[in-house]
Amino acid sequence: MAHMVQCVKLGREAEGLDEAPFDGPLGQKIYDSVSKEAWEGWQGHMKMLLNEYRLQPWKKEHQDFIVQQMEQYFFGTGAEAPEGYKPQ
Repeated sequence: MAHMVQCVKLGREAEGLDEAPFDGPLGQKIYDSVSKEAWEGWQGHMKMLLNEYRLQPWKKEHQDFIVQQMEQYFFGTGAEAPEGYKPQ
């Protein structure tokens, strides 16, 4: 049986992730309350952030920025697109 969650992003019950996306409390919180569908949405948003801000994921300060944005995306007021961003 699929792991079901009450998705914080979609506002409804949906299939959850197969495992926590990373270790630690935030990874567990995401596993417990974020659906696969919402996680896919985050991955697209994160890719946009990486490209628009020219982030280098191996740099600690860039990793911290992505984690902050992820927390906002799922558990805060939502993550915003960079100023002046125009989807292609």
